[in-house]
Amino acid sequence: MIKILFTIPNFDTAGSGKALLHVAKRLDPKRFEVHIACMHNRGVFFKTVKDSGIPIHIFNYTTPMKPYIKGLKACYDISKKLKIIAPDIIHSFHYAADYSEPLAAKMAGIKWVYTKKNMNWGGASKNAWYLRSFLASAIAVQNTDMMADFFKKSNKSVLIPRGVDVETFKPLEKSKSLAKEWQLETYQRIIMCVANLVPVKGIDVLLQAFQKVCMQFRDWKLMIVGYHDNPYGQEMIALASTLGLKDQVLFCGKQNNIQDYLSLAEIVVLPTLVRGEGSPVSLLEAMASGKNVIGSDVSGIKDQLKPFPKHLVTAGDVDAWHGALINICSQATHQNVEIGNKFREYVLEHYHIDKEVTRCEALYENILNLKI
Repeated sequence: MIKILFTIPNFDTAGSGKALLHVAKRLDPKRFEVHIACMHNRGVFFKTVKDSGIPIHIFNYTTPMKPYIKGLKACYDISKKLKIIAPDIIHSFHYAADYSEPLAAKMAGIKWVYTKKNMNWGGASKNAWYLRSFLASAIAVQNTDMMADFFKKSNKSVLIPRGVDVETFKPLEKSKSLAKEWQLETYQRIIMCVANLVPVKGIDVLLQAFQKVCMQFRDWKLMIVGYHDNPYGQEMIALASTLGLKDQVLFCGKQNNIQDYLSLAEIVVLPTLVRGEGSPVSLLEAMASGKNVIGSDVSGIKDQLKPFPKHLVTAGDVDAWHGALINICSQATHQNVEIGNKFREYVLEHYHIDKEVTRCEALYENILNLKI
């Protein structure tokens, strides 16, 4: 039996938490004993994790490393807590360039793995990423650009893209209650973007492109599902109003029942800017739900849409996005449904959650067999 400790700072935002739980609860119980560590019990998704029955340990498993003597002592204190839990492997879902966690694991004599979830690397955090990677026993890499740009010469890295729960995310009848809640008319057709509103998501580009679409197609509405109670989110709400889109764009806020929201959509878009994504699960969920999708031609997204190059759009280019939206909005609903079904078939074959789990299980076993 291999004991795995998954670590994550918190479950305040469900994205990474869901990704962790999807893998953790599907590991073969005959071969793996699963535990989770996080820093507090707040967050809307924490109850879901607790209800899974997986043992949860709450403590600060990272520490500031400066001043260094104080940081090293704190790492040693953390290592003692890790020894009490006594996992064979720690798998970190921390997004940041922290190296105190792997250092504490090293002090405790525990193998440590991390998932590289974003395209951050250079700048002030460059040395920290190098240290984090140096101390790791293995690195789960989420897209091919990461592998080429960050880990080209690494023998520790393994490509493990995100997977999607295809039983939860599948073609559904439109949610009548949600349609009523958002006062949608039966004739209206929906473009949807599922993303928390931060600058890298390119929502400003989408709004400008959609304004031009509305000049030709008044029956389309844009629904943006994601957290917007921040400066950028408020800027986007103001921009929509300035562009005369107040009645055409719905800012739905953060929602937990994404599959129900997707039931309303005919088209799903992800206009991420040039920095790119890790392996955006929101796009996979839309594809699994049988939606016609378009996304920016950037890291992460271009892996997922590799067989569908016509569905990739130049990042940050309002005119390119306008053209792509016009093309897709010009199609009849049944055409978008047919294309969406092809996306679902592709996800079933290549991005099923079971594939991600199988790859993680192989990674853990290889680490302990010293094959990595």
